[in-house]
Amino acid sequence: MIATDLLLYAYSNGAFPMAMEDGEIDWFSPDPRSVIPLDERFHIPHGLKRVLKKNPFEIRINTSFEEVMRCCSEREETWINSEITESYVELHRLGYAHSLEAWKDGQLAGGLYGVAVGGVFFGESMFHHVTDASKVALCALVSRLRERGFAMLDTQWTTPHLKTFGCYEIRRGEYLRHLRKATGLTCQFL
Repeated sequence: MIATDLLLYAYSNGAFPMAMEDGEIDWFSPDPRSVIPLDERFHIPHGLKRVLKKNPFEIRINTSFEEVMRCCSEREETWINSEITESYVELHRLGYAHSLEAWKDGQLAGGLYGVAVGGVFFGESMFHHVTDASKVALCALVSRLRERGFAMLDTQWTTPHLKTFGCYEIRRGEYLRHLRKATGLTCQFL
């Protein structure tokens, strides 16, 4: 298991762990770094706005953290091994790691998990079993972060999927300046 103090120190300094194919843990701090804006630049695609109006999912927080991690790891290539899972379950137990879950008809349909430090939420991974479930969970996350005064939603890297929400890249120096300010905030995720 990765020590909690080491994980929190790494996140506060712009680094995060991933398991490699051989099971070893490596640390990353991409340059540029990707973030989703929490201001008016956050974009909800038109089709998703229609889904949100219908409200087909129940959003829950932290009710199935480990299951969300397990679902996120169920892909052909994954950086989430048993050591990563055990480490983040411990972070969750201590109140630093959280899951947002989209439920439909009593079943976990999709969700995401990440780590909250100060005023930053570090998004780790997301999954869906039902179309749009992870997107709805992401919109719920952004809403929650706004309500609670968070300053940054770190996505680590940009993907075409995240770009549709306004995800953009910033150079390491600028990212670290924002990170220092944001981790110094006192924000409560729950």
